[in-house]
Amino acid sequence: MNARWSARGLALLGAVALAVPLTVAASAPAPAATTEAPDTAAAPLTNLDHLDFLLGEATPPADVAGHTTYRLAEEPTLLAPWTYADARDGGTFERVGGGPLDPATGDWGQGAYNADDTTRAAVVYLRHWQQTGDDDSRHKAYELLRTVAYHQTTEGPDAGNVVLWMQPDGDLNPSAEPVELPDPSDSGPSYWLARTVWALGEGYAAFVDDDPDFAAFLKERLALSRGAIERDVLSRYGQYVESDGKRVPAWLIVDGADASAEAVLGLTAAVRAGDDSSTTAARQLAEGVAAMASGSSREWPYGAVLPWAQSPAMWHAWGSQMPAALAVAADVLDDPALADPAIADATGFTTTLLTAGGPDNGWFPSPTDRVQIAYGADSRVQSLVALADTTGSSAFAELAGMQAAWFFGANHAGAQMYDPATGVTFDGLQPDGTVNRNSGAESTMHGLLTALALDAHPDIAARATALTSVADRVGLSFVEAEDATATDGAVSTPESWTGESSWSGDALTLRPGQSATWDIGPSDSRRWVEPVVFSQPGETSLSRWRGNGALKVTGPAQGISPTAGALLPHGLRAPVPERRSTVDVTALRGDLVLDGLIVRPWVSRLVLAGGDSRSELVHSSAPAAQRTTVSGGGTVRVYDARGALLRTTAFDDETTVVLPAGGFAITER
Repeated sequence: MNARWSARGLALLGAVALAVPLTVAASAPAPAATTEAPDTAAAPLTNLDHLDFLLGEATPPADVAGHTTYRLAEEPTLLAPWTYADARDGGTFERVGGGPLDPATGDWGQGAYNADDTTRAAVVYLRHWQQTGDDDSRHKAYELLRTVAYHQTTEGPDAGNVVLWMQPDGDLNPSAEPVELPDPSDSGPSYWLARTVWALGEGYAAFVDDDPDFAAFLKERLALSRGAIERDVLSRYGQYVESDGKRVPAWLIVDGADASAEAVLGLTAAVRAGDDSSTTAARQLAEGVAAMASGSSREWPYGAVLPWAQSPAMWHAWGSQMPAALAVAADVLDDPALADPAIADATGFTTTLLTAGGPDNGWFPSPTDRVQIAYGADSRVQSLVALADTTGSSAFAELAGMQAAWFFGANHAGAQMYDPATGVTFDGLQPDGTVNRNSGAESTMHGLLTALALDAHPDIAARATALTSVADRVGLSFVEAEDATATDGAVSTPESWTGESSWSGDALTLRPGQSATWDIGPSDSRRWVEPVVFSQPGETSLSRWRGNGALKVTGPAQGISPTAGALLPHGLRAPVPERRSTVDVTALRGDLVLDGLIVRPWVSRLVLAGGDSRSELVHSSAPAAQRTTVSGGGTVRVYDARGALLRTTAFDDETTVVLPAGGFAITER
């Protein structure tokens, strides 16, 4: 369970819980992961062996107040995945709980199992059962959903909320160590509440015809947790608040579009299966998620749906299923407008992310945390596949294939992160190319969710598995402020995490009359430059950027953001021309406090390859049509900024394409 917070803090800056616990609880062999790509995309990619290995059993004590589940008296044993699995010699893994182990009691500081992972394991087995008819997956989905329901609190003022952790013997641990918020974990809205709704909604939809009695139980429990959301979150529906000068919705679960999106996935699944009582909550949460769309084709975050209402300076890949939820909601609720922010996210932001390096853990707002994990990669895949299904546009299917290729070697390490031969998904990819070869529950489940999506879309799977390396990449980059080639300003080292954003390193402060010059390197494309400036509420700085105009920044009102002051990108008026490789600034009035410069080409490019296969993505952030070349032969399709196909051309070797403003082209061979 690598990512599960309601209060986002310093944990966001690292590898999202990629550190390995030092003690272990259980051991069993698992197949060794290979580094070979699958022989054929026609073979099923989904392999549940490693997830099966992670599953453990617990028998909770009888008569725990507020906690019971379906047929508990008749079936007292519950099923759940161990949280972590540490790699051992010989291709084996050792199952591990969270936090330190107490050898006297067998308890962990957090627990062996958790609701976050049990819910997503249930979704994996549900989808596998629905796609294949596999009886074992049906049985495990049933058992996991019983465990999900046991984590729910059924009575009292917090009814419908969820206790996060469970010990190996089935005892619930409401207050884990280290502390997570809310504490106790069922005392308020949470990620685990949202994911419980996701699992219960998909569970109800799967069992409604197969086992009506169990489906009725799941519908009742879905109503219980939906009621908690209606009580504690949707009671603020329609209200807006301010966060660092931005108007944001006040009715998101833990102020999160990310958490709310995963609840929407469950609610819309239930609505599609006939649960009309979930329609209003699904629509209201989807509207809140849609309201978090931000930026434009040339301004950060380039059309992304941001995850956290308390920070307009944060995007993270993990849990970024906001476009997926909006695409599904647009279809189920018959509201095409809900898909508009998802389309903008895919065509403007996801193309930027792909060409910049892939599904980074965090841009805060600079690309600060460049660790990549399966949860982030899968969230991008799910969003693109959902858009392809909802809109019918080949643009999103082609982008999904390029994004899913991350799992099969098309990443900056050239490492296969998911192995269809074993079902193992590695826990993370470090910026230096080092692979964390542990394979815990979260990584395993999100690797499998991508595999399931690919098995359901063979054409996307064929591209994803064929593209096993990154041949070329030209995209968004970042220049540290302290790396100025010349400056008379002062360099300082602020505390990295501000409470809502993150400094990438040192800060450079220019007082009036002081200046700085940076080398941003050569380019065959014009480039946008966005200085990342820290400003306190009400304070103003004015600076002159040679050849790029003046920049006036006034610190916004704090609002609901955790701290005063905002670290935000501010676009310069004019682009840097192709012939220029330096950027110069002089502070005119007020202190200019810089984290660095985001540099974004007018035309970005990503080339993936493998054997005889090749895909090239070229994306424009220019304000008008741009000519560029693509190579390698095959077929090139040109799309506009909404993903609409404009033209298709077959070509040999190299050809010129004209990209519309904000549009892109993809070649396939």
